Amino acid sequence: MTENLPPCPRCSSAYTYEMGALLVCPECGHEWSASADSASGAAGGEKVIKDAVGNVLADGDTVTVVRTLKVKGSPSGIKAGTKVRNIRLVDGVDGHDIDCKVDGFGPMQLKSSVVKKA
Repeated sequence: MTENLPPCPRCSSAYTYEMGALLVCPECGHEWSASADSASGAAGGEKVIKDAVGNVLADGDTVTVVRTLKVKGSPSGIKAGTKVRNIRLVDGVDGHDIDCKVDGFGPMQLKSSVVKKA
């Protein structure tokens, strides 16, 4: 092959190939459009984090917990409806992408799928 194909956007594999109008990764099976790849490369690599109802979250937002959460070492969990102020978006472990302080519990990380923007 004489042309250079971009690596897979999902797993970064260098072994991509063309199949019709699509680019395909043989390692993870991801398929994407070559035109979409060039557009996303120009847009930057920022990850968009959305809450449980699809609103885009940003640093400093106030969110509300949508369901009761269990907390290790605590007899009671975080109740649904608890407001959390001044969140920070992070690349956390196991999908925990919000770093915050919850009143009565202290600093912790939450998943964006259990909060909604207030």
